[in-house]
Amino acid sequence: MKPAGFLALFFCLTLASSPLAAQTDEECLTCHGEQGLSMTKGGKEVSLSVDRNGFRKSVHADLGCVSCHEGFNPSELPHARRIKPVDCTGCHSDSQYVNFAMSIHANPKTPGKQRLQCADCHRPHAVERLTGADAHAHQKFVMGTCARCHSAIISTFMASDHGVALTGGVTGAPTCVDCHDEHEAAAVADTSSPTSRTHEASMCLACHLDNADVKAAVAPSAGFIAGYEKSVHAQAMQHGNDLAATCSDCHGSHEMRKGSNPDSRVYRLNIAATCGQCHGDIKEDYLQSAHGVALGKGVRESATCTDCHGEHTILAHDDPRAPIAPVNVSGQVCKPCHESVRLTAKYGLAGDRFRTFQDSYHGLAGSAGSVEAANCASCHGVHSILSSSDPRSSINKENLPKTCGECHPGATANFAKGTVHVIAAESDNSLLRWVASTYIVLITVTIGGMAFHNIIDFVRKSRTQLEYRRGIRKRPHHGNRLYLRMSFGERIQHGLLLTSFITLVLTGFALRFPDAWWVAPFRQISPWMFDLRGIIHRVAAVVLVGVSFYHAYYLLAVPRGKQLLKDMLPVGKDISDFIGVVAYNVGLRDEKPLLDRFSYIEKAEYWALIWGTAVMSITGVILWLDNTFLGLLTKLGWDVARTIHYYEAWLATLAIIVWHFYFVIFNPSSYPLNLAFWKGTLTEEEMEDEHPLELKRIRGEEWAIAEGTKDDGEGEGS
Repeated sequence: MKPAGFLALFFCLTLASSPLAAQTDEECLTCHGEQGLSMTKGGKEVSLSVDRNGFRKSVHADLGCVSCHEGFNPSELPHARRIKPVDCTGCHSDSQYVNFAMSIHANPKTPGKQRLQCADCHRPHAVERLTGADAHAHQKFVMGTCARCHSAIISTFMASDHGVALTGGVTGAPTCVDCHDEHEAAAVADTSSPTSRTHEASMCLACHLDNADVKAAVAPSAGFIAGYEKSVHAQAMQHGNDLAATCSDCHGSHEMRKGSNPDSRVYRLNIAATCGQCHGDIKEDYLQSAHGVALGKGVRESATCTDCHGEHTILAHDDPRAPIAPVNVSGQVCKPCHESVRLTAKYGLAGDRFRTFQDSYHGLAGSAGSVEAANCASCHGVHSILSSSDPRSSINKENLPKTCGECHPGATANFAKGTVHVIAAESDNSLLRWVASTYIVLITVTIGGMAFHNIIDFVRKSRTQLEYRRGIRKRPHHGNRLYLRMSFGERIQHGLLLTSFITLVLTGFALRFPDAWWVAPFRQISPWMFDLRGIIHRVAAVVLVGVSFYHAYYLLAVPRGKQLLKDMLPVGKDISDFIGVVAYNVGLRDEKPLLDRFSYIEKAEYWALIWGTAVMSITGVILWLDNTFLGLLTKLGWDVARTIHYYEAWLATLAIIVWHFYFVIFNPSSYPLNLAFWKGTLTEEEMEDEHPLELKRIRGEEWAIAEGTKDDGEGEGS
């Protein structure tokens, strides 16, 4: 024993023989002062001295030694080697101690590990007051205290972004107790612990979503962080699957680092490995894919898990809000990269893949709301996406029949004969490009010529009507007689033709332009609207073809139909009438040619309708029976039919609007509407203006009948 120890023992013996008991701090410090006793515990020498200055600064400075140290006879000194342990609950019997009594520190799970005492964290005598202490003092105490037992974890934590922020004095930077709590620290496996898997997300969001200081210090928005709560992972956790991914699975716990740090689990090059902790098979498929191989070579722009699935708001693949849902995957996942000018130029990728897909039937059907139409993933795969030159690829030429056959049973090698991603007018195939270019020229010239013809006709007729109105020209007198223009049967044919044609135009262009203002409201009603559109389109097509076949019968078998066909045949007078009308409308002639029952105006429209109906019917059948005709005509032949069908639809629609609608609606002689299609008759004024030669012939025939030189025995037919 050291000399100081002998001195302390002497004083103890002196006190023992004295009638006075050790009742004051000074008397206790006679033995337990700075140079006091020591003892061997667990093979180590442990000092029994008390830091007087530390005690005087502690929260217990107003207490005496015997306030805490009890259970010994002060008249017997030196007292027993072991005295009754200090019981803090004598004063601290509140919820903090109750929580500590239930904590992992009070109930260690590791066999043989000693239960902690209050003094192990708070120190025996120099107990600091942390309530109201400045943040730095609090942090210093916490980190120093936890490090006594958890030095390795503290070292890892201090190297993390949380630890760096803490060291840098960033307001809101967390310490151990912010996550694990102070007295009630529990094992992670304990479901009551804030760090348990079921509560971990709430714990993290308490700072990253609810703490204004933290929200101001981190880059992601509150909405982005809160997105986890809507994810498939969070939903699975809420439904009792505690194996679902939570914050620490992706970001780590004590080693958490920002995504820009190469050591971070969410660093771009590490994301696949992080996700692979749960999705191992998918990770292996991805790493062998074109995206995974490129990323492994250092191509940082190559797609990884979060580019397709999202980061926090990861939704199930069958959730219509998910970017990987069938109706979204092409536009929201594949398009951003494969239509990027920067990426396609940098890596030599085709930059038109989404645009050409969107122009295809598959793309149009998907945009219109079909969940069954093929999307990018249907052909290219999901995680194991490979180049078309790779024999394993689903889009390799040898594998295309099988790939196409998943949706088109019986697909043959002809399905692969032709360009898959194609826009007709820009195609590398000369035939497809020629068909599209020819139609574009034809539409421009034809509709442009019609528009010019009708504009000068409108101007001339409007001027004439204005002269009538102002009294410059005297309006001719006409009788009240009505003349038959269309029989009842012809009006039924016209009505079915009108209805089916308009229906075909609306439902056809609804597929081609699914985002048009007049289409979008119907799409939003329900996904089945796309299927209904297709059914209506096909029903209207059947009606149109049926009316066409009946009309052919009418022309060949019914007397009135035979006369209609005869009167519709082009004759040389049609050319001279056309020249004469144009010359009259531009002021080169004073008299307008006398037009017959069917002038060049009706004949041009009628034969164009016959031609258009035939073309649309043939190509429509090819498109309708796609499996059959793709096998017969190849993909290229089917694309030619589709191109013709599309441009012919434009030609027919514009012709009806510019030519037919003008003459029966907007023509000043007929405005606001020629009612022959409904009533079947024309007035004498309309006949005199539009069909004077027919009117003259009718009057001549009536005169001949009246004179008895012609028999009135012909029926009108149907």
